[in-house]
Amino acid sequence: MLKNPAQKYRQFAPINLSERTWPSKTITHPPIWLSTDLRDGNQALMEPMNIDKKVRLFKLLINIGFKEIEVAFPSASQTEFDFVRHLIEEKLIPEDVTIQVLTPAREHLIRRTFEALHGVKRAIVHLYNATSSVFRRTVFGLDCPQTINLAVTATQLIKELATEQPNTHWQFQYSPETFTATELNFAKEICDAVLEVWQPTPQNKAIINLPATVEVATPNVFADQVEWMHNNLKFRDSLTLCVHPHNDRGCAIAAAELAQMAGAERVEGCLFGNGERTGNVDLVTLALNLYTQGIHPGLDFSNINEVARTIENCTQLPIHPRHPYVGDLVFTAFSGSHQDAIKKGFAVQQPNTFWEIPYLPLDPKDVGRSYESVVRVNSQSGKGGIAFLLEQDYNLVLPRRLQIEFSQIVQTVMDATGKEMSSSDLWQLFEKEYLQQQEPFQYVSHQIYQSEENQGLWATLQKNGETIAIHGEGNGPIDAFVNALDLGVRIYNYSEHSRNRGSNADAVAYVEIVGDSISSSLHGIGIHSNIVTASFIAILSAVNRAVKTEVSLTKHL
Repeated sequence: MLKNPAQKYRQFAPINLSERTWPSKTITHPPIWLSTDLRDGNQALMEPMNIDKKVRLFKLLINIGFKEIEVAFPSASQTEFDFVRHLIEEKLIPEDVTIQVLTPAREHLIRRTFEALHGVKRAIVHLYNATSSVFRRTVFGLDCPQTINLAVTATQLIKELATEQPNTHWQFQYSPETFTATELNFAKEICDAVLEVWQPTPQNKAIINLPATVEVATPNVFADQVEWMHNNLKFRDSLTLCVHPHNDRGCAIAAAELAQMAGAERVEGCLFGNGERTGNVDLVTLALNLYTQGIHPGLDFSNINEVARTIENCTQLPIHPRHPYVGDLVFTAFSGSHQDAIKKGFAVQQPNTFWEIPYLPLDPKDVGRSYESVVRVNSQSGKGGIAFLLEQDYNLVLPRRLQIEFSQIVQTVMDATGKEMSSSDLWQLFEKEYLQQQEPFQYVSHQIYQSEENQGLWATLQKNGETIAIHGEGNGPIDAFVNALDLGVRIYNYSEHSRNRGSNADAVAYVEIVGDSISSSLHGIGIHSNIVTASFIAILSAVNRAVKTEVSLTKHL
C-alpha cells in the first residue's frame, strides 16, 4: 500500500445540494422491487445457470412476491434468448408479473431483444449506455453529444419496434450506466433526451434507473445525487425513479435506503447480494430491515431457509453464516453475556406484545427459523446459555445457583475438548452428573405416616447394592427423609416445578445440600411423577455426588 494514496486516488467531490431534504425523512412504505438475480446475478457466476435452474429461481421469485423480474440479457447468448422464449411459450409468467430484459444501445442487439420478447403480454425493455467521462473518453471515444445521440437513436428504435407489437404492454427503462461517476448535469441531459423520445405519461410511466455501477462515495453522496435528479428531471410525474446500487464500498444497503429517502421509488437488486464484483444490493436484508421497523415489505420470507438453500443450489454460491437475518449463525449467541440477556428477554416476553429480546432484532420464527439455534454453547458461553438450552429443549428451569454449578462442569469439559456442545450433549452431561448418580444410595420406595407432632417416614433404599430400611420424623416428608439418612446434611435450597403438562406430567425437584462434612454446597435433581418421590431422589442425587468428592462424608458412611 502507498504511504500517500492521494498520489494515486482522488477523493470524490461532494454534491452541492444546500437544501437537501432526505436527512429528515423516514421510509414509510416499501419500494417497487425488481429482482435481477436472473440477469445481473447470473452474469456474475463462474458457472451461469442453465434453463432448468433459471426456471426454478424464477418460480421462487414469484412465490416470494416479486412483480417485476429482470430475466435475461437475451442478445448476449443463445441460452439467455432461449430462456425468455421458454418463459413466454410455456406460459410461465403470471398475469400480474412483468418481465424485464436488458439491452445495450446497439441496433442489432435491440432487434434481437425484441425477437426474444415476441408474444409476451407485459415487458420492460431496459436500455443502457455508459455515461461517465472515463467511459466516454476511454472506452467509447465519444463526446457528450455523441453519447446522447447513441441513447436517443436506440430509444427511437425501441419505440418503433414496440409499436410493431401492439398486443404487448411495453414499458421503457433507461439507465445512464456508471451514473455515480457521471456529471449530474450531463446525467440529467441524457435522461431528458431519451424521455423526449419516449414521451411517458402518468398512466404509462417510464423508469429512469440510476445505477451505482461502481460505488464511488459514501451513501449520503449517492442520496444527494438521487435527490438532485429527483428535483431536476423532466417528466417527473410520468417517471418511476429507480436505483441499482452495487456494493464496492460495502455500503449498498445504506445507499439504497438513503436513496429512497431522497426520492427513489424502485430498487433493483439480488437476493443475498449476488452480482458482479462485490455484488448488487441485498434485497433480503433491505426487505427485512423494513419488516423490523413494522413495515411489511411486500415480499414473503416466511421460509427463509428454503429461499437460502434454493439460491445456494442455483448459484453455487454459499451464504455467509453471519449474513443478516439469514446466515446459519445469525440468530446464534455463543457469548455468555449475550446468552444471559437473551434468556432473560425470553423469560419476560409476552405474546402479542412488541418484540423486545436483547440481541435479536427479529423473531426467528417470523422467517421460519426455530429457537433451537439461538443459543449454542462453546468455551465462550456462560450459565445463561446453558440454562436456556435445558429449559428450551428439556423443560428444566434451573435455579440460579445450580446454573452456576453446572456451568462450571460444562466449562471444564469445554476447556478439555475445545469443541462446541450441542443441546443433546449438554443433556447427556447433565444426566450423567445429576440423574445417574445412584451410588452408594438408590431410592426404592417409601411410606409416610402422621405422628402426633410430626410426619414420620419409612423408606427402602439400595446402599451399594444392599437393601436397607431407614426411619425418621420431621416437620414434613423432606425433613423426615433427611433425618432418616442421618448423614449430617441439611437442605439449603429447595425448588420444584412440573416438567410438562397433562395427567402424565413429570415433577422436577432441585435440592441444594450443605453440612459439616461438606466443604461447599452441592445440588441434586430428581424427576418423578410424584413430587415427594422426586424430592427424595434429588436428595440422594446430591448426597451421592457429595460422597464422591467429600472424604469426611465418606468416612461418616
